[in-house]
Order: sequence, then structure tokens, then C-alpha cells
Amino acid sequence: MTPFSSSELLLALPEIYLAGAICVVLLFDLFAGGRDAGRTGSLTLAVLLVGAFISWRQGIEVRTEVFHGLYVADPLSSLLKTCAFVFTAMALFYSRLYLGRRGIRKGEYYILTLTALLGVLVMASAPNLLTIYVGLELLSLSLYALVAFDRESGPAAEAAIKYFVLGALASGVLLYGMSVLYGLTGTLELSQLTARLGAAPGFGFILAASFVVVAIAFKFGAVPFHMWAPDVYQGAPTSTATLVATVSKIGSFAMAFRLLSEGLAGQGAEWSQMLGVLAVLSVIAGNVIAIAQTSLLRMLAYSAIGNVGFMLFGFSAASPAGYGAALFYTLTYILMTIAAFAVVLIASRSGCEADQLEHYKGLNQRDPLLAGAMAFVMFSTAGVPPFVGFWAKLEVIRALVDSGQLAFAIVAVVASVVGAFYYLRVVWLMYFEPPQDQPALAPAGALKVVLAINAAAVLALGIVPGRLLALCQQVIPG
Repeated sequence: MTPFSSSELLLALPEIYLAGAICVVLLFDLFAGGRDAGRTGSLTLAVLLVGAFISWRQGIEVRTEVFHGLYVADPLSSLLKTCAFVFTAMALFYSRLYLGRRGIRKGEYYILTLTALLGVLVMASAPNLLTIYVGLELLSLSLYALVAFDRESGPAAEAAIKYFVLGALASGVLLYGMSVLYGLTGTLELSQLTARLGAAPGFGFILAASFVVVAIAFKFGAVPFHMWAPDVYQGAPTSTATLVATVSKIGSFAMAFRLLSEGLAGQGAEWSQMLGVLAVLSVIAGNVIAIAQTSLLRMLAYSAIGNVGFMLFGFSAASPAGYGAALFYTLTYILMTIAAFAVVLIASRSGCEADQLEHYKGLNQRDPLLAGAMAFVMFSTAGVPPFVGFWAKLEVIRALVDSGQLAFAIVAVVASVVGAFYYLRVVWLMYFEPPQDQPALAPAGALKVVLAINAAAVLALGIVPGRLLALCQQVIPG
């Protein structure tokens, strides 16, 4: 076996850098950060910002497979990694005060977060079934530990057990599907699967594809494999729920894209209808059940399920335009969701998670900036122009129409109208209901500055969506 060249190692620089940084942060926390984990948190933020710069500056324009077909560097992986670094940094920055108030601002929390991010990076550059599985387990095992990180919380322990059991089941299902694919084709390389499966795959392929789709649906949180999501969003520390709701979605997108559009591209007719049905169930169930929620975090969980349906609609189009629309939707959804969780994190106080809708009554009178940011997010997620959420939904619906899936497009439109009710209900509570008798919110100057920029980006990308949309279409091979 020939040794790896320096050019190959440079292509994998983000992963190599992050793996080394995890060791540095671990040693720093052991020797210097034990008394004040805030210093470990600051170092972690610096690591993430440098990682984002490295991924962005790589400027990969041509797809290149290295390490004997176990790693791929292409424009899509570069974009996903840059976004993963940035969104992880935002999630940790928003969580600084929250972690301190809850007594869980510890070095291990930051190290587990970086390990989860490493799993996302591995999946983003996975051209091989084995690499995908390794990345998935890195992400999943880290998230299981983060969900249970608050050992004094009963709901966190319950959520972690459910998440672990169902997640282990989904990983086993994916592994079984991969083993069937390997048995049918004799290869683990995604680029060779389609050619070896042939034009008319039989029952064995249908079985394997079904297992793969089920695993993807679970990792996204699609109906009927969504049971873990509401409990994790509400039971886990809100800082961890932020990571699950945002950064992990990049890993889910990467896994779905590599497996479906690259590994099983020639058999799109078989799996696209499966995804379409799951998407229909998700947008209907997610939006309808969200209406009945009194907890904001559970409402966001069911909202996420409905939004996952739109992501799956993009994949069900089985076309470059559909994949690009799904990518655009995923990135803009994360941008919106991370702002919503930031409001919850800032509004939470010692002994109060600020997770109930009633906690947000009259928020505009207590803190206009938080109310304004949340209003921007709710309008955007509802698909109200000129916010970016409108364009995200429009691109997915356009991809469905162009691929001839008119029925799915109609369902998407109807679900968007239904979902608008519970999003606008939050705005009504903040602006038109009298405030509850609650203590004043703690000062959070730096957090609010970043939140204001975050919320402004939701509006700005809606006014000028062209560049991001063009970038998402450009990085999709096709």
C-alpha cells in the first residue's frame, strides 16, 4: 500500500485539523480549563472559526477521491463543512450563558460537540458505505452523550434513553441495508453501486433501499420515525437540542445525498416514491400536531418534522434541481432555527427553561429585540415573503412540479398554509398578549448582537436569495 501524499492530506485538512484540535482542547481543559470551563469554551469557539476559514479557503472546484476511495473532496463537501463549522460556533456562542446557569459548562461538553462535528465532516466527504457509517456513529454517539449531559435532569435521561435505543435501531437498519447492497454488488464504493446494480434491480435491491430510506428518515426525524424528536427537543438541555435541530441536519443531508443521489442514482424511481410518501406524512403530521402544542420546544420539534418533509420532497424529485432545492432549504432552515433556539436560550433563567408558549406573552414589551428576532424567524418559517423561508419552500415546490410530482407539490402548499397558523400564533402572543409577571431578562449584550445579525440575515437572504441559491445549485453535480 502506497503512503498518502501531501496533496491527499491537504484535501482532508478540515478533518485532520479538527481531530488535532479535539486533542488540544482536551489537554487544555485537563491542565488549564478545569477551574473555569469558560476558557475551554472560548478556545473551542476559536477552533471552530479557524476551521470555518480553512474549509472556506480550500476552494475545491473539482471532485477528487483520495485515500483509496474512502474520502472525497468536492465543492459540496466544502460548502457543507464551512456551514457546519459556522453553525456549530453559533450554537455554542448562543449557549454560553445557558450552560453556566445550568451548571453544565464543562470541558467535556465542548469536546463532545467537536466530536459530533467531526462526524458531520466525515459524512460530508464520504464516497464509501464504510465512511458514511463511521461518520454517522461519530455524530450519533456524541449526541447521545450530550442529550444526557445534565445528570440531574430526569427528562434529559429519559430523552437520552429513547434517543439511544431508537438511534441504535436505525443504525442497525442502515448497516443491514448496506450489507445487502454489498452482497448484491460486491463493492462499498458509492460510485460503483449503480453500475453493478443494473437497470432492473430486483427484490434484493428493493429490500436494501427500504432499509436505507428508513435509516435516513430516522436521522432526519421524518414520520413515522420521529418519535424521539419531541422528547429530545424538550427533555435535553436546550443547548444540546439546538445542536440536534441544526448541525445534525447537515449530517443527515450529507448522508442522504451521498447514498441516494450518488450511490443509488440509477434507481431513483424505486426510492423517490418512498421518500415522497414519508415527506407527505411528515408535512401533514408535523404541521397538524404542532398546532396543539403548548410547549414552544415541542412545537419547534413538530415544526422540524414538517420542515424535514420539505427537505425530503427535494430528494424525491430525484433531480439536480431537487437536490439543490433540498440543500438550500436545509441551510436556510438551520439559519432560522438556530435563531429561534437562541431566543429560548437567552430568555431562559435559573429554574425556568422558557419553553412554554405562555412565557412569551408580551415579550415585545420586555425585550423588543428578542421579540423581533423571533418574529422574523416565525414569518420566515411560515413562508411569508420577503423572508428567505418563502424562497426555500418555493424552490422545493418548483422542483416537484418540474419533475412531474404535482400531487406532492399541492400537498406541500396546503401544509404550508396549515403551518402558518401556529407560527403566527407565537407572533400574536409576543405582540398582542399582555406580559406575564416575570423577572427581567438577564443582560446578554454580545449574544443579542449576534442574534440581531442572524435575524437580519433571514430577511436579507429573502430579499436577495440569488447568490446562495445559485451556490447551492452549483455545488450539486449534474
